[in-house]
Amino acid sequence: MNLSPATKSYLLGDLLSKVSRSFYLTLAVLPVSVRTQVGLAYLFARAADTITDTDLIEQSERIAHLKNFQKLFTMDTIDWEIVKSIQVTMVSHQELSSERILLERLEDCFLVYLECELSDRSRINGLMTTLTKGMEMDLKLFQGGTTENPLPLKTQEDLNRYIYYVAGCVGEYWTSLMCTHLSSLNNWDIQQMSSIGINFGKGLQLTNIVKDIAKDLRRGRCYIPASILRTAGLSPNDILQPESWPSFQPILNKLIRQAVEYLDQGWEYTMAIPRSEIRLRLACMWPILLGGETLKLVQNSPSLLNPDCQVKITRGCVYKIISLTTITGGSGFVGSIYWKKLYNQLAKT
Repeated sequence: MNLSPATKSYLLGDLLSKVSRSFYLTLAVLPVSVRTQVGLAYLFARAADTITDTDLIEQSERIAHLKNFQKLFTMDTIDWEIVKSIQVTMVSHQELSSERILLERLEDCFLVYLECELSDRSRINGLMTTLTKGMEMDLKLFQGGTTENPLPLKTQEDLNRYIYYVAGCVGEYWTSLMCTHLSSLNNWDIQQMSSIGINFGKGLQLTNIVKDIAKDLRRGRCYIPASILRTAGLSPNDILQPESWPSFQPILNKLIRQAVEYLDQGWEYTMAIPRSEIRLRLACMWPILLGGETLKLVQNSPSLLNPDCQVKITRGCVYKIISLTTITGGSGFVGSIYWKKLYNQLAKT
């Protein structure tokens, strides 16, 4: 089937607007030449995440479906029976309409994917193969974890590997994609910028981990390695106990510092984007500045370890960041003042 550009744009835009309005709006700021590839990567990653998190399905069955989904990105053609099997098993168990719609329309995603250039498909294949390894880690390493007995990652190496699988690899994908389709980046050293991009992604994921500590513990998962907790005489069960806070806070501060150092590399990455690529600059500036504001909330939140309280920056803060950076045309000077202020507040924790 040959889809016209208008049809591809409609299918992808319509689905993204239903699955994630915020990502749909963010996608609109990117250069036109890369929107389809980034949009597809997001939808496929979101689908894999939905398979992983459908708790009403047995864990072993979710692993099997995740492996089958991964297999779709290693084949020359699409096995539509695998797609249908995932839909039949998963769709009826989705509480969120956005996730149900996404799974119902997986065929549309793959139809658009099949119309992409081979090099773009290859990049998506590599990305999805790596991302799903991280999701397999979630399902296998935390199998048997409960609210009463959360299971931790074992070592710092496990944490590093995990955040690469689920976010760092996105930096590699992003760098390769942009350098291929944007002539303004012809002078970039792809290998060097990919390495920086990996840390950019890892910083965003580490921010999510510290923000969601309590929520993840309630799900039986502790992303803070047992080896780190032992240095303070703690176990995952101890973290939510009020009396453990003085021992846990230095660990939290160390993780915040690591996240902000990664995000600072993300800022270096962003400032290497030519000023003429305003759209690309903005698409990189926003998650870094929003991540910094989130880390500031984590640092100061009295409710961080309350699973019923969500650590989330205000809509006003989001609008302020978007407005300031957009009005100034992605100015490195203005954006860097904002970022360095956040960095200095966080790096000294």
